[in-house]
Amino acid sequence: MTSRVDVVEKPSNDKKSKTEALRQTLKVQLDYDQLTNCMRCGFCLPACPTFKITGMEAESPRGRISLMKAAVDGLMEPGIAFEDQMNHCLGCRACEPACPADVKYGQLIEQAKDAIEKHTTQHRTWVKGLRYMMLKKVVPNQKRMQLVGRGLQLYKKSGLQKFVQKTGAAAVLSAHMKDMEMVIPDGSGKGVVEQLGTFIPAKGIAEKVATVAMFRGCMMDTMFYETNRKTIALLSEAGFDIVIPETQRCCGAMQAHSGEVDVAKAQARDNIKAFRNSGADFIVSNAGGCGALLVEYDILLKDEPEYQADATWFAKRVLDVSTLLMKHGRKLTYHYNTSGETTTLPIVTYQDSCHLRNVMKGGEAPRQLLKQVSGIQLVEMKAASSCCGSAGTYNLTQPEMANQILEHKMCDVNETMANRIITSNPGCQLQMQLGVNKHGNNNEIIVEHIIDFLYDCLQRVERVE
Repeated sequence: MTSRVDVVEKPSNDKKSKTEALRQTLKVQLDYDQLTNCMRCGFCLPACPTFKITGMEAESPRGRISLMKAAVDGLMEPGIAFEDQMNHCLGCRACEPACPADVKYGQLIEQAKDAIEKHTTQHRTWVKGLRYMMLKKVVPNQKRMQLVGRGLQLYKKSGLQKFVQKTGAAAVLSAHMKDMEMVIPDGSGKGVVEQLGTFIPAKGIAEKVATVAMFRGCMMDTMFYETNRKTIALLSEAGFDIVIPETQRCCGAMQAHSGEVDVAKAQARDNIKAFRNSGADFIVSNAGGCGALLVEYDILLKDEPEYQADATWFAKRVLDVSTLLMKHGRKLTYHYNTSGETTTLPIVTYQDSCHLRNVMKGGEAPRQLLKQVSGIQLVEMKAASSCCGSAGTYNLTQPEMANQILEHKMCDVNETMANRIITSNPGCQLQMQLGVNKHGNNNEIIVEHIIDFLYDCLQRVERVE
């Protein structure tokens, strides 16, 4: 019986020079202490979504760290296979809470991806152009994001979307992009600053609880504007004055996870300047993916001593909106009203935002808030903390793996018999809606951000419309 061997293509001189350049960059950028901290114990394996799907060692955090170290030590050429394994990682960071050695895997994978983007030859010309346009020109610029939001608004409200779907014009897209087109959110050409101003006072005659500076986000403010508006309304009801620094930018998470760390750092510096003089006791985020980077601005800028004091000030004040409401706000009353339609309580289940749970350590606050809502059954799904496959842009760049993860996730959802899926991150919300469309046992399942759900359940409140 012959054993399996991997056939490795002999690299050309040009490929050798590129892989050697990548190796040298990895050697400079990767934190070698973290590479050696990994004890190869394997506690990360059952926490890793890609390992659970494939069962391959290289598809695990331990395996990827081994590959990084081997590349840095000159034991292997960091070629296309190396790049692919790094890019297969969702960056969910579920391995970090499971790690007894406290290995900072999230930092390692971002350092590796940043090095890869400096040298990769895999991107086609149009992909390079699209990455440059979106990650460096559009997403960091709020005005340009508002144009995107206005375009989405026009696409959906003009009837163009229905026409595209009815005529089959969407068939020119890939199967996955066609699926994603079905869950495009409603856009808005104006965000909270343009529609509500930069200061919203706490409601009621009681003394305010605290002043909160709101991180409005790029996608949240243009594609999920209503969630931002309802966030402000709930915070005001809970006793907070809300300030919205007008010069803030995208958090930088999308860029950091895509290997554009320098762009992320520039946005972090701008955001710190925008929030530093806000007078805020807290900085609030309503998107788990954004919050996870905001709370690590001090780590992101650790090599810039001139920003360390302000970055630490910023990071220490960042909280997810659920945590802020649960721990610091006035107690609000929530009730789900079925309007007499049925005597059976609706079933609600919660899907974790990986970054909220694993990085911000905020997985319990959303559940505690949902438990305060009368008139529902809260049913915990199996493996609710496991990634849904969204992971920022992962479901666009790695659709095959993302779909496999999503299909497994929807099996767990279907077991709960839920009428509603609640989450705390816009990417998760879209991904779970895609899951309902493709794999749900009930296509009438509603997928909502927790803020939208709580706002609609809020009792005795004068709505801010």
